Amino acid sequence: MPHSTLNPDSSPEADPMLLSWLAQLPKVELHLHLEGSLEPQMLFDLAVRNQLTLPYQNVEEVKQAFQFTQLQDFLDIYYQAATVLVTEQDFYDLTWAYLLKCKEQNVLHVEPFFDPQTHTERGISFATVINGIDRALKDGEEKLGISSELIMCFLRHLDEESAFATLTLAMDHLDKLKGVGLDSSELGHSPEKFSRVFAKARELGLLTVAHAGEEGPADYIWTAINDLKVSRVDHGVNAIQDPALIKYLQESQIPLTVCPLSNTKLKVFDDMNQHNILDLLSLGICVTVNSDDPSYFGGYMTENFEALIQSLDMTQEQMIKLVENSITASFCCQQRKQQLSFALRDYI
Repeated sequence: MPHSTLNPDSSPEADPMLLSWLAQLPKVELHLHLEGSLEPQMLFDLAVRNQLTLPYQNVEEVKQAFQFTQLQDFLDIYYQAATVLVTEQDFYDLTWAYLLKCKEQNVLHVEPFFDPQTHTERGISFATVINGIDRALKDGEEKLGISSELIMCFLRHLDEESAFATLTLAMDHLDKLKGVGLDSSELGHSPEKFSRVFAKARELGLLTVAHAGEEGPADYIWTAINDLKVSRVDHGVNAIQDPALIKYLQESQIPLTVCPLSNTKLKVFDDMNQHNILDLLSLGICVTVNSDDPSYFGGYMTENFEALIQSLDMTQEQMIKLVENSITASFCCQQRKQQLSFALRDYI
């Protein structure tokens, strides 16, 4: 059952020593949209670089625009902001800025998403997008020690034909990709709409994930598992609606990549005090913590953990288990998983 609603102002202050411990806790991120890490200042800088006019006069106006209360309102500004990404260097700089934040927060492995249709539909070539991202990810491993696996997402509000066309464009770049995903507006776009595209992606050797059970029902999670054959479910918090699904997730250990700050910002939960991630964890489900679109939702990995400490009194033991789940659920090779496990064990 969800935790009871409390006045957020009544939450006790988190232990400074615990927060200090958290800051250096080795972490792994499995649910991050690169376009959603576009910070207001970079938005303005790229607009100037590419001689584009924004509907905002300054950074403060951008921050005001981020005060949305539902997924579609967020998506509207998200796609508008993405128009400042034009050149390969833009995509490199976006990805590099995210990796620098990961380095600061001791995130050792990342599996970011990108949305090529957001860019190809406005005339940016697929190669421009993926080459900039890939170059930054390679530099991230070499210069920052952050390993990565890249996941290409299809926009579910577009049709199957557009998804197939995107997969065709990706075929020359399969060496840069680990998997495909499904994101954007969930309601009214059940996962089976993309069953054939995902089947083709699996034939190409790509793993599959999908957003399901965020604003959509538990049935969408079943469909993602049964029709899309996903290795992970992104979000998945509405699994709690279906006892049979909870039992299946316990037995199968299919991971849920949960994004606490995102869920509260978009009113999946009215307040962080109501979030069910620790309930799911206590049920033995492989839940993980992630930041989703950190520029829009108020924080990266450390801030998401901090919110759970502040509102749900999350313990060190629970944090360690969440990181262990992320390592287990990651798509990196077994050797890298062992390295990540050793780093976690050495720290604790």
